[in-house]
Amino acid sequence: MHILYDFLIRIAMTFLWLGQFFSKKLKLFVRGRKGVFETISTKIGDDDQTIWIHCASLGEFEQGVPLMKAIRKELPQFKIVLSFFSPSGYEIKKNSPLADVVVYLPLDTKQNARQFINTVHPSLVLFVKYEFWPNYLFELKNRNIHTLLISGVFRKDQIFFKPHGGFMRKALGCFDHYFVQDFDSEELLKKLNIKNITVAGDTRFDRVSQQIEQDNRLDFIEEFKQDSLCIVCGSTWPEDEAVLLDSFNMASEHVKFIIAPHKIDEDKIQELQKKLRPKTILYSKKEGENLSQYSILIVDTIGLLTKIYSYADIAYVGGAMGNTGLHNILEPATFEVPILIGKNYDRFSEAKHLRRLAGLFAVTNKNECSQIIKKLIEDNDYRTKTGMICGHYIKSNTGATQKTMDYILNLYDNSRI
Repeated sequence: MHILYDFLIRIAMTFLWLGQFFSKKLKLFVRGRKGVFETISTKIGDDDQTIWIHCASLGEFEQGVPLMKAIRKELPQFKIVLSFFSPSGYEIKKNSPLADVVVYLPLDTKQNARQFINTVHPSLVLFVKYEFWPNYLFELKNRNIHTLLISGVFRKDQIFFKPHGGFMRKALGCFDHYFVQDFDSEELLKKLNIKNITVAGDTRFDRVSQQIEQDNRLDFIEEFKQDSLCIVCGSTWPEDEAVLLDSFNMASEHVKFIIAPHKIDEDKIQELQKKLRPKTILYSKKEGENLSQYSILIVDTIGLLTKIYSYADIAYVGGAMGNTGLHNILEPATFEVPILIGKNYDRFSEAKHLRRLAGLFAVTNKNECSQIIKKLIEDNDYRTKTGMICGHYIKSNTGATQKTMDYILNLYDNSRI
């Protein structure tokens, strides 16, 4: 099976190389991996102590942020090497001050794994949530480099739990310890006779809880919102915008909307604008405008959404009306904001939990969406109580970072890293 896996990786490399000529994202994926080893070598010396943290993309990076901050504070003598698989993570965070070097992870061949680990020479490795690359894991295991899975989530439909998943189960067994988000994940791992598990929760709760302590002020949002009730629609896709359209177009003059599309392609935003009746302004066109005169603000840039949620009275989080995947509901929840999402959220435990607590509403069509938004707009007490449920949910689930750091510091104190 290992031979077949290596063959398939080689085939994938060929298709990715060809695909770069037809896809901007694949071009970043392929060309971004050129010079990775040279980049690391210029910033990591032979005598440096390093901790390697791998994230698939931007969401996993956000989970890793509290740990990177804690490592910086508690183990400042270690340099942090941060790797990404996806361009959507690397291109946004390639200049992150939390790491000493940020690179793409070379594809999972035996040669790349050996060269990458030789160059980074980590004392400790953290894989965040997903991504199980066998050749890297086998090489780490062979070298007795302590490897942890952070904020892991397992589902019974994953290959590890299938009869034909023996090869991937072997790779999974390379971790020295598993920090998982929930007891369901722990039970699944125990069925594989894996016992070195801590149910720590999700470090994202620590990440978003810290956001309240930050300066979230945005002058242009304050100018736009004034005293109006504000509904923030974050990381929306066209499927989400379709169910929100009636709410956009029929809202009273005392309600304002901020739309932050997941993709900020100009043609997609123009299509959305054509469907909107209220006076609408783009973030990129705001200079010199009296923003208070507009009812809808479309944020056609990235990096501001977390702060924008602090101004929300109601939030709609996109991704679950279609099949692209629900985006981060914890960001608005930490600000005690009631949340609406689409119908396809079964793979997202935080959404299921928060819905059971009545802090979140899942809608299936535009009529349901309009009715719930109308209820939240008109009933201030209902809106406040629903938001408080969200805030309490965040507060009651923090602590994963500390549990993980306690383990890491114990390794260090006992000279195991």
